[in-house]
Amino acid sequence: MSGLRRRSLLAAGGTAATAGLLGTRADPARALPRTAGSAADAGVPAHRPGPYDGEVRALLARMTLEEKLGQLQQLPWTYDTGPGGPGTKEAEQAARQGRLGSVLNIFGARASNALQKIAVEESRLGIPLLFGLDVIHGFWTTFPIPLAQAASFDPRVAERDAEVSAKEARSNGVHWTFAPMMDVTHEPRWGRIAEGNGEDPYLTATFAAAKVRAYQGADLSAADRIAACAKHFVAYGGAEGGRDYNTVDVSEARLRNLYLPPFKAAVDAGVATVMASFNTIGGVPAHADTHTLTDILKREWSFDGVVVSDWNGVRELIPHGVAEDGAQAARLALRAGVDMEMTSTTMVTYGKRLVREGRISEQRVDDAVSRILRLKFALGLFARPYVDEGGEIGAPTPDARAAARTAAARSMVLLKNERGVLPVGRSVGSIAVVGPFGDSGDLLGTWVMPPAAQKFPAVTVLDAVRKAVPGSTVRYERGVAAQGDDTSGIPAAVAAARSAAMTFVVVGEPAALSGEAAARSDIGLPGAQEKLIEAIARTGKPFAVVLVNGRPLTVGGWLDGAPAVLEAWHPGIEAGNAIADVLFGRVDPGGKLPVSFPRTVGQIPIHYNHENTGRPYDPDDKFTSKYLDLPDGPRFPFGHGLSYTTFRTGPPALSRDRIPVSALRAGDTVEVAATVTNTGSRQGDEVVQLYVHDRAATIAQPVRRLRGFWRVTLAPGGSRTVRFRLGAEDLGFWTHDPHGEFLLEPGAIDIYVGNSSAAEGRCTLSLT
Repeated sequence: MSGLRRRSLLAAGGTAATAGLLGTRADPARALPRTAGSAADAGVPAHRPGPYDGEVRALLARMTLEEKLGQLQQLPWTYDTGPGGPGTKEAEQAARQGRLGSVLNIFGARASNALQKIAVEESRLGIPLLFGLDVIHGFWTTFPIPLAQAASFDPRVAERDAEVSAKEARSNGVHWTFAPMMDVTHEPRWGRIAEGNGEDPYLTATFAAAKVRAYQGADLSAADRIAACAKHFVAYGGAEGGRDYNTVDVSEARLRNLYLPPFKAAVDAGVATVMASFNTIGGVPAHADTHTLTDILKREWSFDGVVVSDWNGVRELIPHGVAEDGAQAARLALRAGVDMEMTSTTMVTYGKRLVREGRISEQRVDDAVSRILRLKFALGLFARPYVDEGGEIGAPTPDARAAARTAAARSMVLLKNERGVLPVGRSVGSIAVVGPFGDSGDLLGTWVMPPAAQKFPAVTVLDAVRKAVPGSTVRYERGVAAQGDDTSGIPAAVAAARSAAMTFVVVGEPAALSGEAAARSDIGLPGAQEKLIEAIARTGKPFAVVLVNGRPLTVGGWLDGAPAVLEAWHPGIEAGNAIADVLFGRVDPGGKLPVSFPRTVGQIPIHYNHENTGRPYDPDDKFTSKYLDLPDGPRFPFGHGLSYTTFRTGPPALSRDRIPVSALRAGDTVEVAATVTNTGSRQGDEVVQLYVHDRAATIAQPVRRLRGFWRVTLAPGGSRTVRFRLGAEDLGFWTHDPHGEFLLEPGAIDIYVGNSSAAEGRCTLSLT
């Protein structure tokens, strides 16, 4: 397969999201039809020679088939039970017999060492175990949720999270995180949008690659690095109705242009593992999909790492309706490309019979085992199977907290700020904090380890406000609960607002309402929270709404009455301090929305990177694509975000306005430059964004596609010229060919530069 020359990642996040074929396609003989249960064996992808091959071959030659199959098994642990406790017998026995490859949900130096000792010192071959854990946005130090991190438009935020998390986790015996999640989605009802980076493949790819590199570093065996896992492969973000685990029906072109680019970026960044997704893809469950797991991932992309199932995902091929029993489920998953089975035990239970009957080749088993063993060697587990118990990190350090605080403030988005209500001066005499999250520690977000949430809750907004303005009178009234219809507390909240010079209304979603298995049919503020905002607005006193949530919300009619709205997301352990930093102007908000905010649920899906229609929106023509009862477009578009200062972005300029397709295919690029100026009186951050649109293509293209961004800090009156380079991967697209065809066609490309997906600055590049 001939690939594009890849460019290095720009420091602020401007690079190609994926490489591809230019007007060519992969060898058709290497690709199989997307079927579950095909009589044809997918075969074993060729392995590129690399480190540890000799050691792996030597060990493989000594292993029995039972021991090989054991390496394919991952069993769950419990957070609070060490070896010898209830619920650990199965894993301990399997480790002792050499029939276990990995354990998830075990952590702590003492507990992990005790289990590792059983595997290393009591099993026949002494193969160490691989310990995995959902370290999604922090271990002890909880950073903002990934969706919030994407709002920073600064990959260094994700890198810092991964560096801190990897150091804390590895010191606690964890070798492997099931992150980053890189499911692009246009579905805000889907709770797992909180765990990803939003609706754009380019932004997601940039953050995915940054986080993979930071988790893994240059040496996986280092004491402060862990193996990353790109999940969920693939198209999970397209789940129908936004319901978790649901069906996805997707064309090959959309699969390759929308859902696959972040995974390709992760593979190019050297990700060690990939996790299969729960959904079907065109009728075939991902755990049985040879086309994606083997044809694309392992053959086209030459991925040499481990493919792990999701929790019980192999056995769930039975209720999916493609496997009759556990044996068939194991066969389908192995042949499709799954190398390790999480939780369910079909491979280890039925594998020997399947090999004996010729339904699975031992060569395929050896391939899967080799991938797992190579990862264990790369992690240094054979040389150093135990973690230093004296070096275990048991709490967030001051530096880690400082990093989390910076990340949280950098991720916040100022949605609205009329009459300069924010920032609030520190000389303010009295403040009211109202709302269910004003004095709540439920600001960590989804996917936080229970021990971390219990030991290290988030700093509350109330405590942080009091600390920020020690000379002010600060009063708190909850007003309403996070959920429920009781409004009896609203009068007290109104009284507090009337007596204060400024009120902060802190509302949003409990963490439990986002994340896995947390789809919502109504994504407005839960309970009576909107009534609280409306009551505060009627006081006529200055106030600002602070949103703490794990997804885009339909902000409803209350928005018109709120002079200022700060989107804080679920900010993590330093939540209150970071929110106060922004409210009082210690930090100028510079984040941008990584996902569109719909006006109502009935608009969904609504996203900036949609295709046009033959009858695009026209307010004066009924017979165009629109709703009769809604204005066109989202409430807030992708890329939107205000500042405490103002910026002007000049028109984009091209280094040349024409370039041959042949030159692009050979690796040539075009530079786009634009000058951004701080026209206000404060220092601030602006995110300059570049979008492209192919006016006429073989397949209709999105009206805009993000292909570059820079986050810059400017003093009042300061200017900076930002430069982007566009190459073939930015200007072409994948077709419906299942073998992988990437086209780069002559024609006009409109290039937009500005501060959101609604950018108006434009120039045109001609491909000849």
